[in-house]
Amino acid sequence: MLQLTLMLLVWLVMTTEIWRSMQYKGSEIVREVAWVVFDEVHYMRDRERGVVWEESIVMAPKNSRFVFLSATVPNAKEFADWVAKVHKQPCHIVYTDYRPTPLQHYIFPAGGDGLFLVVDEKGKFREDSFQKSLNALVPTSESDKKRNNGKSQNGLVMGKVSEQSDIFKLVKMIIQRQYDPVIIFSFSKRECEFLAMQMAKMDLNDDDEKGNIETVFWSAMDMLSDDDKKLPQVSNMLPLLKRGIGVHHSGLLPILKEVIEILFQEGLIKCLFATETFSIGLNMPAKTVVFTNVRKFDGDKFRWISSGEYIQMSGRAGRRGIDARGICILMVDERMEPSTAKMMLKGNADSLNSAFHLSYNMLLNQLRCEEADPESMLRNSFYQFQADRSIPDLEKQVKALEEERDSMIIEEEDSLRNYYSLIQQYKSLKNDIRDIVFSPKYCLPYMKSGRPICIQCIDDETSTSFSVEDHVTWGVLMDFHRVKSVIEDDACKRPEDASYALDILTRCNVSKDGVGKKKIKIVPLKEPGEPLVVSIPLSQVTSLSSARLNIPKDLLPLEARENALKKLSEFISRYATGMPLDPEEMDIQSNSYKKAVRRLEALENLFEKHEIAKSPLIEQKLKLLNRKEELTARIRSIKKTMRSSTALAFKDELKARKRVLRRLGYITSDDVVELKGKVACEISSADELTLTELMFSGVLKDVKAEEMVSLLSCFVWQEKLQDAAKPRDELELLFTQLQDTARRIAKVQLECKVQIDVESFVSSFRPDIMEAVYAWAKGSKFYEIMEITQVFEGSLIRAIRRLEEVLQQLILAARSIGETELETKFEEAVSKIKRDIVFAASLYL
Repeated sequence: MLQLTLMLLVWLVMTTEIWRSMQYKGSEIVREVAWVVFDEVHYMRDRERGVVWEESIVMAPKNSRFVFLSATVPNAKEFADWVAKVHKQPCHIVYTDYRPTPLQHYIFPAGGDGLFLVVDEKGKFREDSFQKSLNALVPTSESDKKRNNGKSQNGLVMGKVSEQSDIFKLVKMIIQRQYDPVIIFSFSKRECEFLAMQMAKMDLNDDDEKGNIETVFWSAMDMLSDDDKKLPQVSNMLPLLKRGIGVHHSGLLPILKEVIEILFQEGLIKCLFATETFSIGLNMPAKTVVFTNVRKFDGDKFRWISSGEYIQMSGRAGRRGIDARGICILMVDERMEPSTAKMMLKGNADSLNSAFHLSYNMLLNQLRCEEADPESMLRNSFYQFQADRSIPDLEKQVKALEEERDSMIIEEEDSLRNYYSLIQQYKSLKNDIRDIVFSPKYCLPYMKSGRPICIQCIDDETSTSFSVEDHVTWGVLMDFHRVKSVIEDDACKRPEDASYALDILTRCNVSKDGVGKKKIKIVPLKEPGEPLVVSIPLSQVTSLSSARLNIPKDLLPLEARENALKKLSEFISRYATGMPLDPEEMDIQSNSYKKAVRRLEALENLFEKHEIAKSPLIEQKLKLLNRKEELTARIRSIKKTMRSSTALAFKDELKARKRVLRRLGYITSDDVVELKGKVACEISSADELTLTELMFSGVLKDVKAEEMVSLLSCFVWQEKLQDAAKPRDELELLFTQLQDTARRIAKVQLECKVQIDVESFVSSFRPDIMEAVYAWAKGSKFYEIMEITQVFEGSLIRAIRRLEEVLQQLILAARSIGETELETKFEEAVSKIKRDIVFAASLYL
């Protein structure tokens, strides 16, 4: 018995955050740990939590040994070298570069009826099959009609119509071919539920399985109160689960999510609709994985799934020892290039790159610990290691580029370089003249309907700067209008100061992005495309014709637009230059214009008289010299990167953040941590400076516990709600005080040279759940709260649990400075929110 007890005492299981906190506080237990196991170490690349892992590894006891576990670290050698360098001990790599259960990758085209194998179990990409899958793709407009036909007003797809949806057909095919269980990944919580509802007519379980599901479900739900059992999420989920269909996302009640995980593991759920989080941290494989979309929204725009994300999710296909192979199916509703598909399906996992960044909590804890040192932390970080490691490669690049540049022998190079410089000046002057001629003051009187107009073709995704002679096409001017920018002052009335856009008829290529939004790109007249009237900025014009074409006023019919562009093409073929309007006729009185024209004429004379102008092969020589100049610029850029890499990363930011802490009174000029600093040291789950300032200003002391908890919810809520209800007056007043404090702190940081967007920082504190949390702290039932808020049940529970974590840190902070009154208040707040369904025990414990 004694031996068993000792064995139990050896193992400590904790989060990385707790481990780091123990290290900062100099816990004796830390010094006694012989082995530290970091599971899923690829979390170190996480933008928010990754820095905690990195700190923990750097600060770990030097006498400890380490085990790092991960399935997705392609640069394991680099990571092992860093650990070996920091801890001066060997770090061995044990890895496999193959899947025990091979995968087959299929495409299911939108509106189609079958699967196309595009990557077989040997990893071979079948381009012919890929092209066939795209050819079977029904145009988006038609497939949308098929999908959306029959939607009720509440968004649910009704009976018979749902059987025609792509997802219903695909799941039905998977079940018929015995490819279940299947995980269907979607990138939206609401879409997960919406797609699951489309399975209304599907029943995948027999009576015995239904009975087992009901038993497991109610055994788990018995720990909830009778009121909580009536929550819509609880009552609506059981009928779905009994049919063998489940939903799993972060918005679910934690207890409900765990029930679904247990049922899925037991094979009682055959079809699971899940978000990306199901593939992270949970080892619950299936025979088949389906992607409902190949694009995802990353907070800024819709983009293709990266190969790393695809590997993470597709890795759930194929159960080791059960399935001969796993099956991955991509539902594709738009055309994609073979190279994009190859990169997604056959690319490498995302490299483990450092997400290290400085925080005030880390800096204060480093200053408080006797053995710690912020600069030492920076020097030993994986970020610095990767920066230093890149230098040899950069040196090789510089050497190769210099060899290429020095091997270019150009006859009469000095004279040619002078001629090349004249050309650059000539192009620059031409652009300056264009800007003057086509400024609103001079060109607007000549912007008449029917004028042929030469414009730049710009592809926003791929274009870089280019001279006015490049990438041009023609259109017909229809009209112009003033565009008021966001920053334009209403007092600005002069036309030359305003922005204008032109409506022109030209040839366009029309496509759709990941959300079905139209993308219009102007193309040359001879290329295939549609004749469309589009709006372009005045700055895109390169030339305006003196002629005017007879264009019909009604351009709605396609035939009328095609005929108009046919007239334009005939005009351009007859007059290649388009009979440009003479600037002299426009009566331009600008001194800058006259000066630029004189300089341009002088340059043209220099061109004619230049000794090298008539040299044979002048064009080839200029291209060679241009390449040489590009190489020189590239070498200069790489050398600048090398200089910044050899310096200590974040050194300037470290100085700036110390200035902030001194200005706000958190540390002395000698870097000794003051009273405020001791409080901020304890706060790691919220913005430490803003919370500390609120605490010291008396805001938290002067309000009731319920109001304080409501205010603190703004620190932990990060999701964006549309049309969230405003909190009551007393809560809104508290939120205003929070915003004022946050704005003051942000401005201090800006003054101290810390890079920060003041308004973005202030708006990161969101009042969306203040009313809900206030009601919960006042003792309301959970089902009552869900009636006054739009948020998912699971999202609200997660926020309240994070809120309890912040309160526990505030208890320690108040205790550390002897604030017993505040400590008691924080403990009272914890007792008010820590109850019922929000803190129901996990089924896994």
